Amino acid sequence: MTTQFKLAAALILSGLIVAGCQKPAERTDAPAAAATQPTASADVHPFTIGALQAAALKDGDIVLENVAGQSPWVDNAGVAEVLRRTGDPKIHLSIQPLLIRGDDKIVLIDTGAGGAMGTANKLPASLAAAGVQPGQVTDILISHGHGDHLGGLVQNGALAFPNAAIRMSTAEWTAVQADAELATLVPVMTPKVQTFEPGAEITPSITAVALQGHTPGHTGYEIVSGDDRLLYLGDALHSSVISVERPDFVNGWDNDSDAAVATRFALLGRGATQSLRTYGVHFPFPGLGTFRRQADGFVWVPETAAQP
Repeated sequence: MTTQFKLAAALILSGLIVAGCQKPAERTDAPAAAATQPTASADVHPFTIGALQAAALKDGDIVLENVAGQSPWVDNAGVAEVLRRTGDPKIHLSIQPLLIRGDDKIVLIDTGAGGAMGTANKLPASLAAAGVQPGQVTDILISHGHGDHLGGLVQNGALAFPNAAIRMSTAEWTAVQADAELATLVPVMTPKVQTFEPGAEITPSITAVALQGHTPGHTGYEIVSGDDRLLYLGDALHSSVISVERPDFVNGWDNDSDAAVATRFALLGRGATQSLRTYGVHFPFPGLGTFRRQADGFVWVPETAAQP
């Protein structure tokens, strides 16, 4: 890691720690509709964050060969070396939007791929199994404007979550509107879009965290209830193996590689130092775990025991 990366990472880490210490505001929002009774499903992983009810909702999987044209990582040989230790030469990226219930809100963070990118479009069934109907979702929080995160917003030309405010950073919404590949999506979304600036309080328990480098307004979300805290990583780190063990590797999906590398180092440093519970939307389902330091860097430790 260059001196420039170290300095940038230190600055980002300082900002992340300050954001992580903010106290949630008092509840002011109107009550949301009551959810229905959940059912057991292998695609739903319920857990809690303090007084909040949460659930990982499986949408699908992306499986890539570690070759140019499929893998986003430029150093295919370096990635092959990392993957060799896993016993699987392919790149596996799960997709699991996060459901949060509390503060009189039903919040969904990201909406999956909507069946694109070779995925299974499991989100509607996963949401139903979690006891929530699309019309009951009050807020959709978008980390960024890539298809595997907002692809589930619109189905058959209509909003899949008709009563939800669609929230994303101002910079990201500007980028989404300028993206020709999203031209059919934008007019349907526009009436429901509400933008915010980095560090904004989205609900009394959820704060936006700027995670620079992946897209112009890429945003993570820090969820706090009582003494419990969870950081939604978005696409700051894609792979629980490659992105964590080699955060310095250039990822072609990043808009600004230098900033993205600095963000990864900052997140890993904060996560390991604070034993911070994190949620990797592309990590192995259900995406919950912590980062730990090891002799030559970092490793992701999945959370194996489900909370009651």
